[in-house]
Amino acid sequence: MTLMDSAIEVKNSASILPLNPVVKTQNLGKFYRTGFWMNQKIESLKNCTLTIHAGETFGLLGQNGAGKTTLLKTLLGIVSPTSGSGLLLGKPIGDRLVKQRVGYLPENPYFYDHLTGWEFLEFAAGLFQIPKSIQRQRIPQLLDLVGLAKSAAIKKQMRQYSKGMLQRVGMAQALINDPEVVFLDEPMSGLDPMGRYQIREIILSLKAQNKTIFFNSHVLSDVEKVCDRIAILAEGELISIGSLDDLLGTTQTYAVKGKGGDMNSLKNWISDLEVDQDYWEGHLKGDPEVFLGVLKEMDAQLFSLNSARLTLEEFFMQKLKERGIHASG
Repeated sequence: MTLMDSAIEVKNSASILPLNPVVKTQNLGKFYRTGFWMNQKIESLKNCTLTIHAGETFGLLGQNGAGKTTLLKTLLGIVSPTSGSGLLLGKPIGDRLVKQRVGYLPENPYFYDHLTGWEFLEFAAGLFQIPKSIQRQRIPQLLDLVGLAKSAAIKKQMRQYSKGMLQRVGMAQALINDPEVVFLDEPMSGLDPMGRYQIREIILSLKAQNKTIFFNSHVLSDVEKVCDRIAILAEGELISIGSLDDLLGTTQTYAVKGKGGDMNSLKNWISDLEVDQDYWEGHLKGDPEVFLGVLKEMDAQLFSLNSARLTLEEFFMQKLKERGIHASG
């Protein structure tokens, strides 16, 4: 069976139960005890409620220490929650059988670096009890997917690999069992622009196969390019969840500035209206062409009308500042 055949099977099985979420948590929490007497409590997750559906590419954003890796490891059953509940592929998180259907690339993976890349993938396939006949088909396909099929280094010990090559072998390892859900913890971390581009292209190829992808990242521009929905985690709490259009506004959001006219009428057209004597500015709520006609009727001047959609980075920083979290923190 090829990876494409498997992808078609996954897609067909997902279409049978389209309403079943792949990931679902309810008030998920995790705290650790610390201090000499273990009498101090640090909350890494606080009441995290989240739903991710089949076929979604979901990005989790947050500062270092926000709890991103803790949430991911809790969903995978590596870390046990201290409160709340969660389901992964319809089973309680931590269910051992579900792990056969999941792929995982840690932020700092440990490889048996005395093995070659090919040997390591054979070892990973053996853990899933994948028959040798399928391994002989799947390993070359995965090496081609991650851009290592033509590299002579795949026959060298992994201790000789660059960071980018290790990341690509790690990605192949995460896909060796043809998983329905792929968890990636900071997959672009430490990579140069070419490496980031390659990992992003791999994620897009998985998305085209209707895989469900959950990943953490600091590289907001990459998240903006590949994700269907995102969430922002701050101090262990999910503070924003939604599609990019929901959170950033559509591409048809405009900032306007002008002078004169009927202020009461302008309030019907402009949100966040700010007025200084006869000058005004804000965000247009309606059709720009109709608005221009309204301005003409009220004898008002338009100084500027520009696209006002926030970048993901601007939105991210805005949400952190609202919580009193600044770049220096």
